[in-house]
Amino acid sequence: MPSSLTAKESNAKRIVIKPQSRIPQPVAQVILEQLQLWGVQRIYGVVGDAVFGLMDALAKQNTISFIAVKHESVAAMMASAEAKLTGKLGVCIAQMGPGLANLINGLGDAFLDNAPVLAITGQAPLNKIGTSYKQYINQQQLVHAVSLYSQLVIHPDAVVQSLTQAMYTSVLHRTVSHLSISSDVFGMTTSMQPSEQPHLSVPVPDPTDLHEALHLMQSAKKPMILTGNGARSARESIQALADTWGCGIAMSYGAIGVIPDTNPLMLNGLGEGGNPYLPALFRKADVVLAIETSWWPEGMVPDTAKVVRIAQHQADLGTAPADIRFVGDAASLVQQLVEGLRRHNPKPAWIHEVQQCKRAWSAQNENERCQPGSPLPPSSIIGFMEQYIDEDAVIALDEGDCTLWFMRNYRGKRQCVLLSDRWRTMGFGLPAAMAAKLCSPQKQVVCVTGDGGLGMVLADLLTAARYGLPLTVIVFNNGTLQMERDKMIMMGLAPEGTKLANPDFTKVAEACGWNAYRIENDEQLKDALIQAQTSKRAVLLDVLTAPIPHPDFKSQ
Repeated sequence: MPSSLTAKESNAKRIVIKPQSRIPQPVAQVILEQLQLWGVQRIYGVVGDAVFGLMDALAKQNTISFIAVKHESVAAMMASAEAKLTGKLGVCIAQMGPGLANLINGLGDAFLDNAPVLAITGQAPLNKIGTSYKQYINQQQLVHAVSLYSQLVIHPDAVVQSLTQAMYTSVLHRTVSHLSISSDVFGMTTSMQPSEQPHLSVPVPDPTDLHEALHLMQSAKKPMILTGNGARSARESIQALADTWGCGIAMSYGAIGVIPDTNPLMLNGLGEGGNPYLPALFRKADVVLAIETSWWPEGMVPDTAKVVRIAQHQADLGTAPADIRFVGDAASLVQQLVEGLRRHNPKPAWIHEVQQCKRAWSAQNENERCQPGSPLPPSSIIGFMEQYIDEDAVIALDEGDCTLWFMRNYRGKRQCVLLSDRWRTMGFGLPAAMAAKLCSPQKQVVCVTGDGGLGMVLADLLTAARYGLPLTVIVFNNGTLQMERDKMIMMGLAPEGTKLANPDFTKVAEACGWNAYRIENDEQLKDALIQAQTSKRAVLLDVLTAPIPHPDFKSQ
C-alpha cells in the first residue's frame, strides 16, 4: 500500500476504491486512462529515467499530449496557468530528486493561488528506497510546504486509489497534490479499474443567509464591490448589481478585464498598481461585497465595514474579514442579489463620489499614457499595447515592475489576465502564455514581461517554437530589476545586485525560431504590434524602456 509521509493528507477526504477485476494492464497505461477520464489533455514536463515507463506509455497513445519543456519549473507553471485558465486539473511530471526540486516554484504558485495541479514524479527503484541511491530523497518531505496531499506508491494495486485521492484532493480543495511512484511500478501490471471523476455539486446558499445579506446591503449608505479574477462568469450580473445597488466597483490584484473600464462605476484596482485615488474612497465604505477574491490590502480597506463574500470554492474565500460567506455559483448568487434589490434606492451623493474618483483617475491615467520619449516610458508602452490587444485576448503577466505599470495604466475590456497572484514569481509570463495558447489556440495571447523575468525562462523560447505557438511577448527592457531598485532606494539602501546583464533578446529569439523586433520609439512599437497580430510565428518585441520609478515606489 502507499506510504503516507505528510500530516496534511488527513485534511483531505479519503477515497475508497472498490477492486474491480479486469485484464491486467501496465500501471503507466492505467494512469493515463484515469487522467483521460478526468479530462486531462496535456502533461507538462521533462524526461528522466525514473519516469521512463510513463513516457513510454505516453508515446503509445494520442489522447494526452506531452509538452516537453526546458526546465521543470516551467512545466509546473504551465500546469498552474492551465488550471487557473480552465478551472480543470493541470498535470506536470518530472524526474525524482532534482526534477521535483525544480517543480517546486511552479507548484508554489498553484498552491498559493488555489489552482488544482497534480505533480507526478518518479522515485528510486523499490530495492533502493531509503538507501544512498543517486538522487534519492524523501520527496514527501520536500513537497510538504506546497501541497495538501503527497504519497509514495510502491505497489501496482495501490496506484488507482492513490491517484484518485490525489486528483480528488486537487479538484475539491483547489490545491496541489503529488505522487512519488517508484520507477519499477510503472512497468508492473494491475487489474484495478481506472476511477472516473466524481460529480461535485455546486452548493446552494441558505435562504436565511441570502435574506440577511440583502438586508445588510439595503442598509448600506456607501456600498462597494470588490471583484477578483474568478468573477468573470458573473460579469454581466455584477454590472447590473452595481447599477441597482449604486456602488463603486474595485478590482482585486490583477483582476483586469473582469469588468470593462468603460463602466462608469468601474474604479480600477485597489492596492499595488491600482488607482491612487481609490483607497481613500474605499475606506469610506460601510458594506463591501467581495466576489471571488480574498484580496484585502491592509490600510486600504475600511475597518468597520460589513463584508459579504462570494466564491464558488470554499478555498477561494480565504481568511479575510467576512460577516456573511457564500459558497456557490457567483453568477447565480449575484443575480439573486440583483433581484432582491430591485426596489432599492441608491444614494446619489455616494454615486457622485464614485464618479468623481473615476473622473480624477481617468484624466490622470490618460495623461500618464501619453508621455513621449525614447527609450519609451512604461506607461506609454501600455497605452500603445491596449490598441492592438483583442477584447477576448489572454494576457499573461510576469512578475515585476512591468506588472504594476500594466495594472495601473491598462484599460481592460473583457480580456482574461493570468498572473502569479500570491506567489508572485518572476518568470511566470512566458510559461503562462504558452499554456494559454495551447488551451485557447483561437485566441490572441500576449505575454507582458520584464527583462529580468524573461531571463529566467529564456531557454523555453524554444518550447514555443517547437509547438508552433504564435503568441506575442512584449519585453520591458530597462537593464535593471526596476522594482527592487526603486524599493531599495526608497528605503535609503544601496541598490546592489539590481543591474542586469542582458543578451540581445531579438537575436536570441530569432535563433529560437521567433520573429523579433527591437523597439526604440513609438512608431516602431506601433508597426511591430500590427505585424504581431497576424504573424503565424511567435513574436518577441524587445522594447527599450525608460527606467522610470513606478509611482508606488517613488522616494518620499
